[in-house]
Amino acid sequence: MSGKECFEILNKIFQPIHKQNTKEIKGYTIKYGHIIENKEIIDEVLVSYFKEPKSYTTENMCEINSHGGIVVVKKILEICLKNGARLAEPGEFTKRAFLNGRIDLLQAESVIDIINAKSERESKAGIKQLEGAVSKKIGEIKQKILDVMVNIEVAIDYPEYDVDDVTNEQILDMLVKVEDELLRLEKSFDNGKLIREGIKTAIIGKPNAGKSSLLNTILKEERAIVTEYEGTTRDTIEEFANINGIPLQLIDTAGIRQTKDEVEKIGIARSREIAKEADLVIAIFDSTRDLTSEDMEILDLIKGKQSIILLNKMDLGSVLTLTDKRLQDVSENIIKISALKDTGIDELYQKITDLFNLDKINLDTEVVITNVRHRDLIVKATENVKKAKETVKNKMPIDIIAIFIKAILEDLGKITGETVSENIINEIFSKFCLGK
Repeated sequence: MSGKECFEILNKIFQPIHKQNTKEIKGYTIKYGHIIENKEIIDEVLVSYFKEPKSYTTENMCEINSHGGIVVVKKILEICLKNGARLAEPGEFTKRAFLNGRIDLLQAESVIDIINAKSERESKAGIKQLEGAVSKKIGEIKQKILDVMVNIEVAIDYPEYDVDDVTNEQILDMLVKVEDELLRLEKSFDNGKLIREGIKTAIIGKPNAGKSSLLNTILKEERAIVTEYEGTTRDTIEEFANINGIPLQLIDTAGIRQTKDEVEKIGIARSREIAKEADLVIAIFDSTRDLTSEDMEILDLIKGKQSIILLNKMDLGSVLTLTDKRLQDVSENIIKISALKDTGIDELYQKITDLFNLDKINLDTEVVITNVRHRDLIVKATENVKKAKETVKNKMPIDIIAIFIKAILEDLGKITGETVSENIINEIFSKFCLGK
């Protein structure tokens, strides 16, 4: 519970073994006792006390630790509500921390990133953001702008002083530096997107080439149906996998072939589209047969893309070889495997690790943008920097230049929450779970 009446409600329902006035209890302490209702003991509990302003929300807070179990927890919750508490809205605890000034909006968003993290690296990126690494960088950029805005305001308020030349020189120098830093942050989103969303990986091939068997092998579970009949997979199957710390968004697609089945045609069209959009394409071929016209179409699909070619069913004897020029012309990453026997899979994992070496991203020293909202605002701020530079170069009046510079500050302020609208705040926190 959090809020002004937190301890008042707690005193009605909690009976500590050693009674003590709430005002005398220090924050960050735990008391042992019982939750009671009508003098009846409901459960034996530990209650943690957090006193304003040193709490998650900066308000008075308490946490009731019970034995768990649906019945007991539900009963304690009902007793809290009967005595004046209400259920929190999604993300309300973190929202209060933001509104009360303990964290900025960027840090608040990192909480949901940590909760939803699919890899250690994504979790670490969220922790760095929660610690304020990105906020600090945004603050440094804003300070560069504000240092020059002082002279701009002087030039606007006291036009009789001849400071235009000096001011314009300072403004241009500042804008060049700010643009450079914003572009660096924008570029970091490429890495941030991989950390947060994973590498979009399409598994493509003809029917019965072994796509579903490969997916099941990577996931270590029977996720996709595997049969001797062609066309079993008619739609995409999407799953996340963690390969050596690299998050993969795996998409098993419908087998590419000529068919009269209308449903299967839709699935095949989607397969082609996904292959075009993917960060990585794993093209799998039946190595016991020579390439067909359909196989050649698959090779055309992956030309110029980051790809790995797998020659499957190596345990049955191969017709296709690693030195086949038709394959080498498309990709230098060719591996022989048996998805059914789990052979060659480690080599596939190593190849993925080599292609997407996320270890090069040093989250301890680099500031990485992982949030689309932040990236979009950085792009918008960069556009306003370019407009401001044009006004300076065209020797526009100082008050016109100031409009674009203030727009940069407003864009950056929306990232940290200083100038963001209430609707955006509500939308962000609506994505949180109730407990945060």
